[in-house]
Amino acid sequence: MSAPGVLVHHDANLLADAAAARLITRIADAQSAVGSASVVLTGGSIGTAVLRSVRDSRARDAIDWRRLHVWWGDERFLPTGDKERNETGAREALLDHVDVDPSRVHAMPPSDGPDGNDPEAAAHRYAAELAAAARPEDHGPVPAFDVLLLGVGPDGHIASLFPELPAVYDERPVVAVRGSPKPPPVRLSLTLPSINAAREVWFVVAGADKARAVRLALSGAGAVQVPAAGAHGRARTLWLLDDAAAAELPRDLARAASP
Repeated sequence: MSAPGVLVHHDANLLADAAAARLITRIADAQSAVGSASVVLTGGSIGTAVLRSVRDSRARDAIDWRRLHVWWGDERFLPTGDKERNETGAREALLDHVDVDPSRVHAMPPSDGPDGNDPEAAAHRYAAELAAAARPEDHGPVPAFDVLLLGVGPDGHIASLFPELPAVYDERPVVAVRGSPKPPPVRLSLTLPSINAAREVWFVVAGADKARAVRLALSGAGAVQVPAAGAHGRARTLWLLDDAAAAELPRDLARAASP
């Protein structure tokens, strides 16, 4: 596993635009190589801003949207269309504006879905959907995603894997999370083994409140205490930060992005 790359942008707006441009290029390259691509989306303000930047980019049609599989790293276990669901934000920011194939948009089950208000059954259903999409060359129960996007919380959490909670230890592909320290308390999440199946894992992090978590994750902290420290891509791990999120990093670790 190679050392993670760290690129720092001046502010959150530049970060979102740069991450969007990088994402468009990576997806287009993957499609050119093998005919299709897969991406795992994240929520949060910066994750949604990246999707809006993709939507507004003149280069967005470099992607063949009909040949893109879209997955989610975690989801709030709420009814379909709830404003707090990551799926809802992603559809409003990007997916409703491009010609995606609905059969390739793999939303995590809602609380009013086929499993009703049973998050464990919903997690099992999503794990089965991932397994059905995995190919023999993926060597595991989930696809080898081309890019998996992650945000990082001030406590170092990623997806809905929070410090010290049982989900951090779980090795099943998808887990139901109860008692989340952030509302809503019930969520679905990929686990670390599923996250680490991705070819590339990109952390997209903005804000001074994330600076301590970024420093700990990049300085060898344990994954139980700082889940972000336990996530990495098979081929590449990339931290895309704004100045505020990078404020506590040593100067020799962070590289300023070209304007």
